[in-house]
Amino acid sequence: MMAWGTNCSSWDDSVDLANLEAHNFGDIPEDSFIMTTWHEKEELAETFEFAKHSAHHPSVELEDLLIIHVGESNRKTELLNVYTRA
Repeated sequence: MMAWGTNCSSWDDSVDLANLEAHNFGDIPEDSFIMTTWHEKEELAETFEFAKHSAHHPSVELEDLLIIHVGESNRKTELLNVYTRA
């Protein structure tokens, strides 16, 4: 899970906490491990490039990418264009 934007580290922390809670704050099985990163001071294109070319899971094949945009305006076309160019 890669978070980008203002205060994006709070999304990173939320996903980490939710995964810990889902496993009763104990050991997390390898296939349930979620790598989280935040990219507050990077360009969006850099984050997408990392997602597209460098992100991997140690035991699960990552086949799909989901972009979730939380904001006031629809930026679907813009975001897809930036991702395509990454």
